[in-house]
Amino acid sequence: MSTYEIIADPEEYGIEALVAGLGAQPVTFPANERAKWAKEVGAFTDKIAGLADKARELKSVLESGAPIKATPASLKTLKIQLFNINDALEQSMVIAQKLESEIVSR
Repeated sequence: MSTYEIIADPEEYGIEALVAGLGAQPVTFPANERAKWAKEVGAFTDKIAGLADKARELKSVLESGAPIKATPASLKTLKIQLFNINDALEQSMVIAQKLESEIVSR
């Protein structure tokens, strides 16, 4: 079984003030905390799957031949909200990729 180390630098995330005084010596990540965090990551997975389902539904509606009526303001609102979702997804992917690179096998 591999041993892992989390090497995330709080300064790179702009949260150094939140971790001031916590020390720099490695500690063992307690099993009960790991279980809680694993459950949270599982919740992320469920939310992402739910978002994917909603995106597929919206794609299906937009691709269908069914007429869609909307005011110009409603269309603009839809476009802005889709951009907001895309931006949030992009930011989430950047953070996830960075964190993935900061959990290393030792």
